[in-house]
Amino acid sequence: FKARTRTRKGAAKLRALDYAERHGYLKGIVKDIIHDPGRGAPLAKVIFRDPYKYKKRSELFIAAEGMYTGQFLYCGKKANLQIGNILPVGQMPEGTMVCNLEEKTGDRGALARTSGNYAIVVSHNPDTGRSRVKLPSGNKKLIPSANRAMVGIVAGGGRIDKPLLKAGRAYHKYK
Repeated sequence: FKARTRTRKGAAKLRALDYAERHGYLKGIVKDIIHDPGRGAPLAKVIFRDPYKYKKRSELFIAAEGMYTGQFLYCGKKANLQIGNILPVGQMPEGTMVCNLEEKTGDRGALARTSGNYAIVVSHNPDTGRSRVKLPSGNKKLIPSANRAMVGIVAGGGRIDKPLLKAGRAYHKYK
């Protein structure tokens, strides 16, 4: 057995947390939605203008269901609640379905990242600055309200509904 890591597209993370995202928002455009070998969910290649230098920054996000090329994404505290947008959990109403949720503030996404998965924002406590979320496992977890998450559920759901049936399909799955 040889691990097919050579063909992987790269680490899928949220943007590094900066001033622009903490206080306002940034606009990015989805340039491409690509398959990553060994991952059930598709990835979205999103291009942002660098807020500090004259250049463009490319980020790899896990695609949310309903994302399309040419779509504008907004990241930051002041972003709207639309599918694909990234905003702090504290800014979302209760019952919002989110994915690629940060476990610790600024860790760039750790929870609810596999295809078809999502977490649900259950409640907020403005006094302590913490929010309760329900994870895909059913566990409820208290996380800081400043943690960011992408609105919507991860694309590529229903992947395990169809059986692989033979070893050859499992062999080609990681190609």
